[in-house]
Amino acid sequence: MKSQEEVTKKRIRKPLRILLKTLGAIAVAIVLFLAIVFIVNVFATNSEQEKIESYGQHVSVDGKNMNVLIQGEGEETIVLLPGFGTATPALDFKLLIDQLSPFYKVVAVEPFGYGLSDETEKERTTENIVSEVHEALQQLNIKRYMFMGHSIAGIYGIDYVNKYPNEVTAFVGIDSSVPTQPGMDVNFPLKKLEFLKKSGLLRLMMKLGADPYTGLAFDEKTVEQMKMISFKNMNNDTTLNEMDHISSNFKGAQGLTFPKDLPLLLFVQADNQGVAGWIPLHEGQIKDSVHGKVITMDGSHYLHHTKFKEIAENVRTFMKVAK
Repeated sequence: MKSQEEVTKKRIRKPLRILLKTLGAIAVAIVLFLAIVFIVNVFATNSEQEKIESYGQHVSVDGKNMNVLIQGEGEETIVLLPGFGTATPALDFKLLIDQLSPFYKVVAVEPFGYGLSDETEKERTTENIVSEVHEALQQLNIKRYMFMGHSIAGIYGIDYVNKYPNEVTAFVGIDSSVPTQPGMDVNFPLKKLEFLKKSGLLRLMMKLGADPYTGLAFDEKTVEQMKMISFKNMNNDTTLNEMDHISSNFKGAQGLTFPKDLPLLLFVQADNQGVAGWIPLHEGQIKDSVHGKVITMDGSHYLHHTKFKEIAENVRTFMKVAK
């Protein structure tokens, strides 16, 4: 007869073997899942690359191609700069550009790492980004212009207008960032974000997430192009490097103010739950301005997706008075 000890050991071994087999099966399933996601991402990326349609024109900056879309033939020029992570700026601004271009020459700049522009290994400091945008405008022989920027373009823009005061005729912010806004000293998980991109998990998450263009006025073809370019650009090495510099770029801008005599128009989200004192922060930026105005609007951070008509109309009215 078997001893009680042997019987007990046998009883323990059986569930242990089942547990180990189960864990092994789960591990194999996870590896297989990740492999499928990776392969699907590779094939989808290659397929989409052939379907992405070019727009705008390439300008040589620092030995690389920067994409710029120019629309309209007005006597005055507006230069548009996107917020951080807006994967396809010229198309993202399309609704606003269509409203502005009958009256202005509109120049939508896609910085390196965005839209159809090349990536770059150059550090994404404010100094480098501002210098590159300026070089692109110089190459296009654009000498006088309003500077209009969304989100983090408020940080690059405040530096830009101080460096090139004889070129910029006004600054217009679309829910633009403020150097002293709280919460910008965060360290981002860059390695995890890089893994999500290269593994294909980011594509899967974007596919399973809510469609950011639902209910907006973009046509179907534009939405399709924006999605494909987003899959290409999101979390690329250039924008991750920019993310790594966000804290230092905000800190570096804290000593800057907009020139008092520069017309300053700020469109601000009326109910920003994420940043304390969002409206007062912008009101502080215009308090010493000779021609300064804050206009609050109901909507998301991407005000130009829904308030493009109102933005265009207010820009025209404001500039007539500020001249």
